[in-house]
Amino acid sequence: MTNTRRVYPLNQTHPLLYPTTQTKPESAILVGVVKPGEARWDVEDSLNELELLADTAGAYVTDRIVQALDSLHAGTYIGKGKVQEVKQLVAERNTDLVIFDDDLSAIQLRNLERELKCKLVDRSALILDIFARHAKTAVAKTQVELAQLDYLRTRLTRQWTHLSRQKGGIGTKGPGETQIETDRRMIGHRISTLQQRLEQIDRQRTTQRKGRDKFSAVSLVGYTNAGKSTLMNALADAGVLAENRLFATLDATTRLIQVETNKQVLISDTVGFIRKLPHKLIESFKSTLDVVRESDVLLHVVDATHPRFEDQMAVVHATLKELGAMEKPMLLVFNKIDALEEHGLLGALREEYPNVAFVSALRGIGLPDLKHKLLELIEHDFVERVAYVPVTASDVIAHIHRVADVISEEYMYAQSGQESPAPQAVARLQFRVAPKHHQDLKPVLKRYERLKPIPQD
Repeated sequence: MTNTRRVYPLNQTHPLLYPTTQTKPESAILVGVVKPGEARWDVEDSLNELELLADTAGAYVTDRIVQALDSLHAGTYIGKGKVQEVKQLVAERNTDLVIFDDDLSAIQLRNLERELKCKLVDRSALILDIFARHAKTAVAKTQVELAQLDYLRTRLTRQWTHLSRQKGGIGTKGPGETQIETDRRMIGHRISTLQQRLEQIDRQRTTQRKGRDKFSAVSLVGYTNAGKSTLMNALADAGVLAENRLFATLDATTRLIQVETNKQVLISDTVGFIRKLPHKLIESFKSTLDVVRESDVLLHVVDATHPRFEDQMAVVHATLKELGAMEKPMLLVFNKIDALEEHGLLGALREEYPNVAFVSALRGIGLPDLKHKLLELIEHDFVERVAYVPVTASDVIAHIHRVADVISEEYMYAQSGQESPAPQAVARLQFRVAPKHHQDLKPVLKRYERLKPIPQD
């Protein structure tokens, strides 16, 4: 008899995809563990977020199971007695799936499936499933599929022979049952193909970004559902999908906005961060998150109404550190302040955080102040220079106009000393430029640094 496995999860684009026929919401039980050094409310807060993730994926939660352990059970994640408790609850509720708040090993998945006899999903798998559902563009689908395959590669010991092949639902948005060795070969080949495709996309995006050098680049970052897309729409009328759901935005959207008269910047909306965000997902979304790494300034959007917004801020900082973007100039933006005003909490927040922007992206409150603070931050490290450039070097003059703010421009005669006493027509350019462009201009302007204006009689 052929030994088959139901492999989980893969993106729709995978050739082994089988149809999903799930039409009704699935019922779910959440399982979490209080580890040494953790407080019970920490785990409850994590489960609250897990329930939001389940809702985003299309499931409703019926029960929660929490166990305090000195160490996770190597074979079943939770203790054997608690496994039996979950098993009984699954039978009583006729539960569709059990969702675990941490990643499960292949052995834990296998053992728990044998005991519980229902579909199992861990936190990373649930997040990947949501990403697969929300991926709309070819780039996003490629990135998600690569992350799913990487997740799947070490979890090919799962046996879901008790499930119908056509059942569908959360955790089955992927390929059908295949032999494990065949799966491994196909996955390895598919990963290689996807990596090559993303490398090509990365090169294309690098080329595209070169054409935007004239403008300072700003990226919106923050915890998922903090209101980044709503703020993006308010600032740029971008038409970005903004829903009260986790991970509504996957693709980076970039728009040109006016922050002051004759002052424009490029602003990009990016995928939201979340605690325990799968590391492989960050790696797969490199070409999307490169916009964060290459930004001049970050706008860290925070949901001021969330009771644990400080913890969410810490998660964003940790993710930015992993991306190598934590040292970027950053402006903190507290969003949804209209809700705080109703409860009289805004004053206390302003006192605690004096040098930040307070906005309501939905109602357009505080946007002028946000733009002012953003421009101040962008121009904080600008370098002011005066350069004399021969009028024959029109390409250099055009480049300065493209990447710098030209304060004044005059035309006169200059000479470069005894070696070349003949006067030549030059443009005297006084300009302010961002540090990154100043470094690019240095070698170009070095050629003309000996030019000195000829005093006029």
